[in-house]
Amino acid sequence: MDTNLSSTTANGSSGVISSVDTTSIKSGAPQSAASLRTELSSLKSDLDALVNRSASLSDEELIQAHAQLMSKFSTMRYAAKGIAMEAGRQLNRGVETTSTYVKGKPMQSVAVAVGTGLLLSLLFKRR
Repeated sequence: MDTNLSSTTANGSSGVISSVDTTSIKSGAPQSAASLRTELSSLKSDLDALVNRSASLSDEELIQAHAQLMSKFSTMRYAAKGIAMEAGRQLNRGVETTSTYVKGKPMQSVAVAVGTGLLLSLLFKRR
């Protein structure tokens, strides 16, 4: 379901707010960073269009456009929080996996850490 946030003014001209796909946000499905970036770009262009047209809009139209922009911003913020939570879960899984490996093979883990440290020190000495 595509929630259309565009409005029509009293004189029949199209409003300044474009549509945003809130289907994945409402259903709880994770949104990709690329789609969030696209929607953020869309929000920026909508805001620019609103600023350019604000002098010709009535108070009621400005209030309506503001409410629509805030609604779109809120859905994007919700999606960004979802992406951040998923990244946190993946990081925690990685930490757990690493901890389990280190506890299971401590000597091998130390050897890998020492080898990585030596390799990095050689790389940075050359610069």
